[in-house]
Amino acid sequence: MSHEHFSEQDWRRFLRSIGEDPDRQGLLETPHRVAKAWKDWTAGYDADVGEVLKVFEDGAEEYNELIVVKNIPVYSHCEHHLAPFFGQVAIGYTPKGRIVGLSKLTRLVEVFARRLQVQERLTIQIANALMEHLQPRSVGVVIRCRHLCMESRGIRTPGEETVTSALLGELQTNLALRTEFLNLVNSKA
Repeated sequence: MSHEHFSEQDWRRFLRSIGEDPDRQGLLETPHRVAKAWKDWTAGYDADVGEVLKVFEDGAEEYNELIVVKNIPVYSHCEHHLAPFFGQVAIGYTPKGRIVGLSKLTRLVEVFARRLQVQERLTIQIANALMEHLQPRSVGVVIRCRHLCMESRGIRTPGEETVTSALLGELQTNLALRTEFLNLVNSKA
């Protein structure tokens, strides 16, 4: 499924609408660059989560401990102001015979982040996709982000971080597992 992107003409009109001259020297290439940037920033709409999360049955039969990948960079745009938000994601899961390549977790974050988002939905989309495609015992996702809509306008709170989490499967019911996951996510090591 391919989506339509704003054209260079659309961005020229935008520049005029804010009082700029799209024909001045510094802005001549801007409509082209912005159209290309937004195509990249919204590439997640065309991505297939199932393709990203191809699983390995081999090698995981015996492994049933937590697998945690943290400090995954995330860059997205909020659907309310189209302003960037960015930060880091930690993902953990306890496999039940199926694992996924660790780089695929980073790719999964990108798929959902490259759509207009709210952080809360981004968090649960990542968790639900892992639950659906890996069918693990548990999934945990914690996202920490700075939101430029809050930092650069309105209440202007630079450096403030928003933290969201989704805990599914045994991470909801098993206190020891939840504690282990959150300790791993919050440790500096």
